[in-house]
Amino acid sequence: MFQLDGKIALVTGAAKGLGAASAIALAKQGAAVVVTDKPGESLDATIERVRATGSRVLGVELDVRDALQRAGAVRRAIEAFGTVDILVNNAGINRPASGLDVTEDLWNEHFETNLKGGFFLGQLIAPLMIERQWGRMIWISSQSGLIGIPGQPVYCATKGAVIQAVRTLGLEWAKHGITVNSVAPTFVETHMTSRRLKDPTFLSFVLGKIPVGRLATPEEIAAAVVFLASREAAMVNCHTLSVDGGWTAW
Repeated sequence: MFQLDGKIALVTGAAKGLGAASAIALAKQGAAVVVTDKPGESLDATIERVRATGSRVLGVELDVRDALQRAGAVRRAIEAFGTVDILVNNAGINRPASGLDVTEDLWNEHFETNLKGGFFLGQLIAPLMIERQWGRMIWISSQSGLIGIPGQPVYCATKGAVIQAVRTLGLEWAKHGITVNSVAPTFVETHMTSRRLKDPTFLSFVLGKIPVGRLATPEEIAAAVVFLASREAAMVNCHTLSVDGGWTAW
């Protein structure tokens, strides 16, 4: 089950963390993978690990906020592999600030990275999927799109907006054989979260909210991505799959 032989995936924010884990997991299931990240972020480690699975891989610099870079990444994917069947919108930022401390620049940076960039990348790729009458668009949202977390009003707002975009695009594109879904992880120790999780008080708060009593791993989030990308998930659409150990059940 969940084999992706012959499929082409494009993963954003794939230099490390959840993006790297997702790219590797998709490759293990047989997909060729276009791994992207913003200029200055090395993709070498991810490329090496994807190649080790035996799958084809292409590395492309892509700042999702930049329209020209978005178009260039899609063009290079088409040149290398002919199309894109699976889009994983993983690129994102989280710079915590309380409601009274949020600046307009911080607000704009979050929305341009976490929502706008992926939306317009999907808009470029959707016609390729429509032509083939098959496609999977998967966003990495967050449990923060389903609940509030103090000190993160902008991040929570962007992830909630992702969930609504997923629902609407999934409605529009289902008739073309395209499903649009998101994965909503709980806290995973990555480059984005490691500093805060080293704070014993914050870590205690987090673990106290997760009924299974531990953080998620990147591989557990990637497994959800693989499921949603698969043929077997054809009836899962407009859905946000929580991988949170039960946090959002409270």
